Amino acid sequence: MILISHRGNISKKDLSKENHPTYIDNAIEKGFDVEIDIWFINNEFFLGHDNGEYKIDFEWIYKRKSKLWVHCKNILAVEELGDKSKNPLYSELNFFFHDRDDLTLTSNGFLWVYPGKQPINNSIAVLPELYNDDLNSCIGICSDVINNYK
Repeated sequence: MILISHRGNISKKDLSKENHPTYIDNAIEKGFDVEIDIWFINNEFFLGHDNGEYKIDFEWIYKRKSKLWVHCKNILAVEELGDKSKNPLYSELNFFFHDRDDLTLTSNGFLWVYPGKQPINNSIAVLPELYNDDLNSCIGICSDVINNYK
């Protein structure tokens, strides 16, 4: 089972720390993958849910690539990461964009499923605790309380 911390949260939702680089690193150090929210603004990357709050460079992302699920929050982020001619290393990232879709396909071929839409075979269940989702068919969980699923 793939266990993914939602924005760095491990045992509770903490809006004041979500998407902060140190908070993300803490979740990775505890052995979790992490879903991050990324923006591309004025040719720079930022972390943050509702807007770009924490400026980061691509090296920060790339160093953690095997543990990150990159949720593009604006179309510019999708366009940037989708353009391998700008940087061939972008192809090594697992990124996606969605809004209120039932599910989306990540760049690495994973089914990222909106809360309350389970069960879907071979998918990542997002925030299953919100709807007491059936997790029997999923291959991963993304949660604010991911420590509960260990």
